[in-house]
Amino acid sequence: MSAPGAEASASGPAGALSAPGAEASASGPAGAVPAPGAEASASGPTGTPPAPGAAPSPTGTPPAPRADAPAQPQSQPHPTPLHDPDPYSTPPYGEPGPWAPAPPVQHPGATPAHGVAVGAPEAAPAAPAAPVAPDAPVADPWARYDPWAAPASAPLQQADPVEEDVRRRRGRRRRSLLVGALVIALVSGVAGGVVGVQLERNGGIGAVELPQAGVEAPDRDPGSVAGIAAQALPSVVTLHVSGGGSAGTGTGFVLDDRGHILTNDHVVEPAGEDGEITVTFHSGDTAEATVVGRDSGYDLAVVRVRGVRGLSPLPLGNSDNVQVGDPVVAIGAPFDLAGTVTSGIISARERPITAGGEKGDGSDVSYVDALQTDAPINPGNSGGPLLDGRGRVIGINSAIRSADGGLDPEGGQSGSIGLGFAIPINQGKRVAEELIESGKATHPVIGITLDMQYSGDGARVAAEGGDGGPAVSTGGPGAKAGIRSGDVITKVDGRPVHSGEELIVKTRAHRPGDKLELTLERDGKERTVSLVLGSSDGD
Repeated sequence: MSAPGAEASASGPAGALSAPGAEASASGPAGAVPAPGAEASASGPTGTPPAPGAAPSPTGTPPAPRADAPAQPQSQPHPTPLHDPDPYSTPPYGEPGPWAPAPPVQHPGATPAHGVAVGAPEAAPAAPAAPVAPDAPVADPWARYDPWAAPASAPLQQADPVEEDVRRRRGRRRRSLLVGALVIALVSGVAGGVVGVQLERNGGIGAVELPQAGVEAPDRDPGSVAGIAAQALPSVVTLHVSGGGSAGTGTGFVLDDRGHILTNDHVVEPAGEDGEITVTFHSGDTAEATVVGRDSGYDLAVVRVRGVRGLSPLPLGNSDNVQVGDPVVAIGAPFDLAGTVTSGIISARERPITAGGEKGDGSDVSYVDALQTDAPINPGNSGGPLLDGRGRVIGINSAIRSADGGLDPEGGQSGSIGLGFAIPINQGKRVAEELIESGKATHPVIGITLDMQYSGDGARVAAEGGDGGPAVSTGGPGAKAGIRSGDVITKVDGRPVHSGEELIVKTRAHRPGDKLELTLERDGKERTVSLVLGSSDGD
């Protein structure tokens, strides 16, 4: 090869590439594509290019240079282009502009489908490079830089990084999605925890406000428990009794506007002759009371307060009209809890009970043909009213059956087990009237002494009286009816009696002067006798 700027040898090998800027050999193979801007060799198959200013030959052969024409510098050869020359010669795609070398226009082939191996395009056989003189100037490597051209030492290859790039992008996308999901889960967990704690502590995000019913009218149906209680409570009082080293609490209710109050005898008993009785009204007012009269056989007593105005007596009902199952309301001060209201039903009628007897001589035993109720009655309820469905008094709460099986006016301290007993108001009214009038109550009597140790069915007449006299009082109602010692009374007015206590209860359920029909057995024979009840001032 000649030095830069020298012409290539006419006999150089065909297809050899010349140095940059050198012209192609005149003897190169036909069809060799000159480098961009390079002129063809004068001795090439296509003929010698005309000298500058000479017109081309009509036959296609370039004219010979004139003898007087100056010698043209020989251009340096360039790599074989991969595209057709730009026919418009428009910078930067044609001739290079003044500002930068212009790359030739490229026409890349279609991108093959992913996964298809791409073969390198065939490159033109490279001609051996011409030797470069050591002292030749080095051409500017960027003067004709072609970014699309392959290096001269290796064929042009088309890289296909698409599949690897797709995998990278997919990997980055998966990592991004995973990180995003983790962040969202973390934020959601923290937010959910905060909201959960708020809901757990306060029941909501905002201020806690529970649903509640609006204000309603205080009036109630007069026949309801609330209506009955509202009507009766102003007439029910609490009694605090003390004296003789003992004290107690009970209940009572107003009988009239003169200050008379009915209660149980065992309530006022601790006061004795010189004790104190304090009455507390529902309004909270208090007043001192005195005993008007008392009777242990009926377990009833009347006390009176003075100087108290505006008293409201409770209306009295008729205990004979009461039927089993009727609703009832009990009011009292159990365990000194004044104004306590309970409700229930009538469980039984004419239930014979005896209570008291702590003295041992029988003088404090009460005999009651009671009303049984399941309305809770507790110690402190004694003397309080038992009301019917219209708020009328039908009984005086007196005793309860305790859990240990005993029957006591106060029930000890065991409390209610649903077995409460009340003195019928018909009997209470008669006794209260007598106590107010005379301070004493009369008892109806048959005029006989009973054998209380008899364990058979019925009530047997004793062999002698308690004072050693005859068991059948001379001239008494029993003697007049023909009753004798040893007779066993089995029925009163056709209703069976099973013990001496039950006969006394049935008798005291009547007034003195009432007529009774008794069925008795004598010597294995049954007979019926009639008598008129007598009266007694004592027990």
